[in-house]
Amino acid sequence: MEPLLILVLALSVVVGLALGLFGGGGSILMVPLLTYVAGMDAKQAITTSLFVVGVTSLASLLPHARARNVRWAAGLVFAASSMSGALLGGLASAAIPGGVLMAAFAIIMLASARNMIRGRKKDNDAAAKGRSLLLYIPVGLAVGMVTGLVGAGGGFLIVPALVLLAGVQMKHAVGTSLLVISLNSASGMLGHLNSTSVNWPLALSITAATIIGSLVGARLTARVPEQKLRRGFGYFVLAMGIFVLSQELPHPAGLVLASAAAVAVIAWVLCTKIPALAAICPWRKAPAGPAPTAG
Repeated sequence: MEPLLILVLALSVVVGLALGLFGGGGSILMVPLLTYVAGMDAKQAITTSLFVVGVTSLASLLPHARARNVRWAAGLVFAASSMSGALLGGLASAAIPGGVLMAAFAIIMLASARNMIRGRKKDNDAAAKGRSLLLYIPVGLAVGMVTGLVGAGGGFLIVPALVLLAGVQMKHAVGTSLLVISLNSASGMLGHLNSTSVNWPLALSITAATIIGSLVGARLTARVPEQKLRRGFGYFVLAMGIFVLSQELPHPAGLVLASAAAVAVIAWVLCTKIPALAAICPWRKAPAGPAPTAG
């Protein structure tokens, strides 16, 4: 077995681990892995990612279904509209340059990282009562379009939508999102296959490795605090998004972006680790002084 293939399979296990831990986000890591490590062009990487993430999500759905963490009615209504959007997005991608798709993918990565770092608001069951299932149609269509165009738009978009519209608990939203992701991925992949070929032996090998990682990740979720997991993964996705965007932007814009990101990270670390610098950091509030005494 070639060293590069071993590396791709090992990293695929990591992608599956993330998918099992977070209930989504597999495509965020899979597309850069296939593009920059496996050496696929952007459109082939997106198509292969849709297959790998779709099959892995389907495999991960089974234990959630056994645990009754899947809301089938909500998931199927959401999936019906998002599959239409995914098919349209996959067909439209044939007319869009690969570099544009990858830049759009990087922007989605940055938005996803922001949501994971900040965290989600608590579920509001009362606010969701009485809402029609018809509200799923426009939201699902938009999410599906993103999925079909850039091979992303999975759990990190579907889970908040399910929580907001249905008021379900996070564990139910994660389980239901896996149903939607698997159907979305299949629909988006059919659209991409109209203009893109897939290396099926490699895709099946990567899928097997990803499924192994997802099963391990599912077992770890009960042992690691969710907030720490999501924030750590969010920072990793942020770094990956900046890297992808810096690679796709024309020179010297990409170099400027990477340099600015590096400076921002160093400044953030210094302000976090050195209390004396906190007062002059623009994004950190200085500690309040003692209240004035009446005199």
